Amino acid sequence: MALTTEEASTRRPGGLEVRSIDYVPLSERHGKLWHLGPLWFMSNAQIATLAVGLVSITTGGNVIWSLIAIISGTLFGTFFMASHSAQGPQLGLPQMIQSRPQFGYIGALLVWLFAYLQYAGFNVFNTILAGQAMNVTAGGDVKLWIVAATVIAFVVALVGYDLIHSVERLLTYAFIVLFGLFTIVVIAKVGLPSDAWNLGGFKATPFLAQFGVVAGYQISWAIYVSDYSRYLPPGVTVSKTFYWTYGGSALGAIWLMGLGTLLAASLKAGAVFDTIGSIHDAGNKLFTGFGGVILVFSALGLISVTALNMYGGSLTLISGIDSLKRIRPTLLVRIVTIGITAAIGLVGALISSADFLANFTNFLLLVLYFFIPWTAVNLVDYYIVRRGHYAISEIFKPDGIYGLFGWRGIISYLVGFAAMIPFFNTGTLYEGFVAKDLSGADISIFIGLPVAAILYYVLSRSLDTEKERAVATRADVNLEQVAATHARD
Repeated sequence: MALTTEEASTRRPGGLEVRSIDYVPLSERHGKLWHLGPLWFMSNAQIATLAVGLVSITTGGNVIWSLIAIISGTLFGTFFMASHSAQGPQLGLPQMIQSRPQFGYIGALLVWLFAYLQYAGFNVFNTILAGQAMNVTAGGDVKLWIVAATVIAFVVALVGYDLIHSVERLLTYAFIVLFGLFTIVVIAKVGLPSDAWNLGGFKATPFLAQFGVVAGYQISWAIYVSDYSRYLPPGVTVSKTFYWTYGGSALGAIWLMGLGTLLAASLKAGAVFDTIGSIHDAGNKLFTGFGGVILVFSALGLISVTALNMYGGSLTLISGIDSLKRIRPTLLVRIVTIGITAAIGLVGALISSADFLANFTNFLLLVLYFFIPWTAVNLVDYYIVRRGHYAISEIFKPDGIYGLFGWRGIISYLVGFAAMIPFFNTGTLYEGFVAKDLSGADISIFIGLPVAAILYYVLSRSLDTEKERAVATRADVNLEQVAATHARD
């Protein structure tokens, strides 16, 4: 169980973070609101994000419409992601545990499974790229570099929240300098095709594919955001939390995805895009060796975001275990679950095929499909239905007011997902019949969001939120004292 009345200390053994899915009491709240900016900037400002900007170019689009799709997709998808960020300081809980009021104590496993697969999946791609980057610059076996990247990320994730924030801030400052120079080189010295800026070259299928993948990539961060804002004092405003998260994430995404588009467009017709090779060659146009500097720094960025995934994956895994068998979220549980998450990503990276781009694109589309209805349900519940009022203690009770299964959330999620299926187009995996009629254009995001959101709102009209607030007042009367003395040995 996440909350107990047992006596304990809130100390950090060896400097390691001791809290996980449990409530963060006000006495432990700390940090500055602006720290969210560099954290989410750097989370996006890494070369796995660059690969997201290739989709339109590799499917027949031109530069100008690819960039428009990237900018519009980022601005759209980041809105939902940043809206979740404000939940952290107000509730003092990590993101995915907040799904219990909508989906139920056990019902939330439905979305937690997909969330955990996402964490592991992104780590596969991140560590592969980190291993390849170090192989090109320093030599050695790619698999050994993958192992090294995983181990370093494990240590960062284990130390936890504060170290992750600090690392991302330091990397942000270095990134602005190094990738600022790199961007100038790409713009000035990498050639583009003659139709690159032709607005008359619009093609719906590549544009919508790029828009969908970008929006899905940004929405996929929604399952992380409260994890990294939950230690902030609850007095911070919703709007400022939103803007710092939105600004950092959107800027990092547009910058790197835009670079991906420019690099992909510079290739000769028929050439296969090589993420690592293209970055290395472009960097060396400034001076020999600068491409290697960029790749080494990129590997560090990938390791840092791998640590984010291990940290979030651990929280999700603990949440899932707690739904089946009530556990106390101790430091040992953190160590074990971070280790399991690291091991899954490591094994996946070591046995992964070489077809990186196709697999990464398909993975991003699957992420989009699974989390579109979830983000709709969660945000409608937080901002419209319950308006941020939850009984924190009841979230951790199987027999609490939120029940084992939240039928409203589950039905809304499933109906929203089902409504999207005819509009899916994952290329090699599946193409819905409506997508075929639209010449392959995937507009499922515009279907799943409103369907799930509207249905959940309608079904929730029967909720007695006033009664819930009364229960919350009674149940959480000693919340601060209980959380502050919770055992963590």
